[in-house]
Amino acid sequence: MIGSMPNKEGNNINENRGLAVTLDELIYQQSYLPYLSFSQNKLTSQHAGNTQSAFKGRGIEFEEVRAYNYGDDVRDIDWRVTARRGETYTKVFREEKDREIVVVLDLSSSMVFGTRNELKSVTAAKTAALIGWLTHKYKDRFGLLLFDGKDTTYFKPQNDIVNLMHIFHKIVQKTHDVLINQYDNDVGAALDMLQYHQKGQGTVFILSDFHNFGPDRFDKVAILSKKHDVCCVNIYDVLEESAPQNGVYAAQYATQKTVFDTGTEGFTAKYQQYFHQQRELLRRNCQKFLCGYIEIRTDIPIFKQLSRI
Repeated sequence: MIGSMPNKEGNNINENRGLAVTLDELIYQQSYLPYLSFSQNKLTSQHAGNTQSAFKGRGIEFEEVRAYNYGDDVRDIDWRVTARRGETYTKVFREEKDREIVVVLDLSSSMVFGTRNELKSVTAAKTAALIGWLTHKYKDRFGLLLFDGKDTTYFKPQNDIVNLMHIFHKIVQKTHDVLINQYDNDVGAALDMLQYHQKGQGTVFILSDFHNFGPDRFDKVAILSKKHDVCCVNIYDVLEESAPQNGVYAAQYATQKTVFDTGTEGFTAKYQQYFHQQRELLRRNCQKFLCGYIEIRTDIPIFKQLSRI
């Protein structure tokens, strides 16, 4: 992961490959669009389970009511009109264009971590770029709220390739900056600003590891979900899913240092149970407030983790 290596996603050499993202890597995400099988109105993950999808819901809008025809979806029947007129009528919808898609990109200290392939912050940056390219493809407006644990930068949604490149440049700068200066705060601190700036209805993707994101912090997501389609994208490292092999390890977080033995009785079970409980809590909250939920692991290509439902 560390070292000077050829960059397979661009022509330049990235000495911090996996530690910080390059502009070439963000631009290269566009090449993965043909491999994505979901449409602009559906986005889910093989890990999503029984949760609501993003890029839908407000992605279609009501157009008219007409007489029911054979083959129409029975779920679209307008029962009030049917009862009033004595024959079956159905609602007709059309695809809503020029929607606002906003990504909340968390680059706080807990995201500057990774044991395989790349840091969580890099995976999150690439995922943001992929969503940006998908938004541009369908001529919707793309915006970004970038949070580094201390400062928040907001880019108003626009359907403009120049604006997209401006956003990419800022992401590149920040993924390098957080390698030097890291701030310990959860992404919930940035959602108030999004609530202030985002006036129109849209779709909001929150790209984070949701570190220390308990029910009290999820209230902020719940408020957003009343107005927007919200999707929580959980970025995680394989070490957060499976305990390391038996042995004695030294670990450091900020100024705190510790040594732990993974070979002690019950360690593996307790370790995996902790992360499983955190993930289940986030998933249940997403279900409760009708938010989408996606899991993205850092050592698996992003486009391979997305599929059509």
